[in-house]
Amino acid sequence: MFDKILIANRGEIALRVIRAAREMGVATVAVHSTADADAMHVRMADESVCIGPPASADSYLSIPAIISACEITGAQAIHPGYGFLSENAGFVQIVEDHDIKFIGPTAQHIRIMGDKITAKDTMKELGVPCVPGSVGGVPDVESARRIGEEIGYPVIVKATAGGGGRGMKVANTADDMESAFLTARAEGKAAFGNDEVYIEKYLTTPRHIEIQVFGDGQGTAVHLGERDCSLQRRHQKVFEEAPGPSITPEERDRIGKVCADAVARIDYAGAGTIEFLYENGEFYFIEMNTRLQVEHPVTEGIFGVDLVREQIRVAAGLPMSFTQDDLQINGHAIEVRINAERLPNFTPCPGKITAYHAPGGLGVRMDSALYNGYSIPPYYDSLIGKLIVQGRNREEALARLQRALGELIVDGVDTTVPLFHALLQEPDIHSGDYNIHWLEKWLETNLA
Repeated sequence: MFDKILIANRGEIALRVIRAAREMGVATVAVHSTADADAMHVRMADESVCIGPPASADSYLSIPAIISACEITGAQAIHPGYGFLSENAGFVQIVEDHDIKFIGPTAQHIRIMGDKITAKDTMKELGVPCVPGSVGGVPDVESARRIGEEIGYPVIVKATAGGGGRGMKVANTADDMESAFLTARAEGKAAFGNDEVYIEKYLTTPRHIEIQVFGDGQGTAVHLGERDCSLQRRHQKVFEEAPGPSITPEERDRIGKVCADAVARIDYAGAGTIEFLYENGEFYFIEMNTRLQVEHPVTEGIFGVDLVREQIRVAAGLPMSFTQDDLQINGHAIEVRINAERLPNFTPCPGKITAYHAPGGLGVRMDSALYNGYSIPPYYDSLIGKLIVQGRNREEALARLQRALGELIVDGVDTTVPLFHALLQEPDIHSGDYNIHWLEKWLETNLA
């Protein structure tokens, strides 16, 4: 086991890793920008190193600064959290070249899954069902129109290196294709430095279902069921739950085994999430995230496992502490993402926290780096907390979520808490009858 690890991240996910490491007797090093000098993860870690000014490019994305922090503190491994450098294959390669262990998959696996076309081709070879689409990248508008006709409209044009909803445009007809193609290409170039795009069939009423997998890097892998992340705004998840209200035990076992077998065959190491669109009983692969997900706590809740602890164990060369037969679902869990944003436009709202009280009680977990007097900096993502609840069933979890939201106090900044209060009044939320377009349509009517 490692003596000391460095966490190359900030906020609630850095705290999450620190807590897991502390329970394992592993010392931690926090890195921080000058804007985060008073952040909670800096206070809780055993050591801390300032790695640069507020801008992410000069601090949390500075590979030389993070490697230097490892060297001066003697950290033997790096946990990347999510975001920032967590899926940067070049970073992982540099970490490995410096004889530092990366707590996650290999650079090769990140590289394969980071390119959407390569990922899709790989998954097809591994027997994972995929959305009908182009074979490889699409070079020009005329080719795009031809593929659209072959697949059948509507289609979606996606940047090969895209993510977070950027570089994705829908073409409902051939007349829409030029605008969709050029816009997706431009967004991909601006956001990711890569203007290659591909085309897929656009499913009209799908749910977003993702399968949590975990591998030991030596040919053994398991799945930990699914999460339903269908409530999204601009392709950003806001409400996640496990198990999915629309998935049967038979479907779960079927797609879970397909995913576990796929990652086992490539000797995948650590946590990963295989994301699907699900419609009319069929699963269609869209991408794989080669890291811990923001919504991992709902999976931990229903299976009673610590995924971060398991990541550290496997990176240290230890076997997984559970088998597929050990993993049994217990109850239902829901997570809502609390952002410092002003409704109805979801405008980021940094500022000083004048009062903070986390909800508690049976089945309630609050992952947050907030504290009274903390100033939320304007330089980073607006996520300030994740409220996770668990109940014996979905109905109990929803009731617990409503109660916990009523207890949560975050004063000094606007948050998205009122959104969840409003959503919990909707019959469709209680019945689970929604798809990936439901929230956008609801927002147009209710928060316009």
